This record gives sequence, C-alpha cells and structure tokens, in this order.
Amino acid sequence: MNIYQTHDKHAYDSLLLLADESPAMIARYLDRGTMYVLDDDGVKAEIVVCDEGGGVLEIKNLAVLPQWQRRGYGRALVAFVCARYAGTYRVLTVGTGDSPLTVPFYERCGFRRSHRVKDFFTKNYDHPIYEGGVPLTDMVYLAKDL
Repeated sequence: MNIYQTHDKHAYDSLLLLADESPAMIARYLDRGTMYVLDDDGVKAEIVVCDEGGGVLEIKNLAVLPQWQRRGYGRALVAFVCARYAGTYRVLTVGTGDSPLTVPFYERCGFRRSHRVKDFFTKNYDHPIYEGGVPLTDMVYLAKDL
C-alpha cells in the first residue's frame, strides 16, 4: 500500500463525487486542499485536507471505491493524515452528515462529536441528500486531537 500526495486532483473527480455529490461544493475546497491518494495495486481511495487556521486541519473529502470499502483503506488514510500532521496542527476535524455510516466510522478512528451546523445540507444542496437511507439536514463536526 502506498499513500502519496497528488497535484492532479481532478484526475480523481469520480472518487471525490462519491463523498460529496456536488461539484460546486467540491470546488469550494479542492484548490486550497491537499489531496492524498491510496494505491494498493491500483487507486482505492483518496482524502482531501484543508488548513482552516488556528491549528485546525479539516478533512473535506474522504472516499473509498465501493468495492474496496470496509477493508481498512479509509482508516489507513485517516491514520496517515494524523501521523503526517501531528505536531503541525493541534486538531483534525471533519464535517459529515449525521449518518449511521459515517459518524461511527470517524468515532472508531478516535474522533469525538464537536458541534453541529444546523440545516447545512438543506441550505447548501439543491436536492435532498441521503446516506444509508437517512436524509441529511445538519452537518455534524467531529474532532480529534493531533
């Protein structure tokens, strides 16, 4: 398994869209973010992180190809980012929908619930967003000390 930074971020648009189905939302962070790709006999996953100031690094996008999910690739990318940025940032955050799929994943990675942005998905997307059969309305932020 090899994790490396890429500057050709748009080469991974299909992966980015797995985690965020709005190209307009992706455009809000992609250019200022740093993208890492996980290759294990082919690209399996990606993660984008952004400096949010004040010692805060935020995961903006994390996606694993569906056929490779639940094999540790997402967890490997989170662990890589934690190791790579420990000592440089104070905290790693992630904002996600209050979904039975994503929140437990981040909690297993050592994140704790931080705060909530009310109606984020209903205000920022032009159509309803569902994950794991659950309609997403609020964004839940989770944090992990680095």
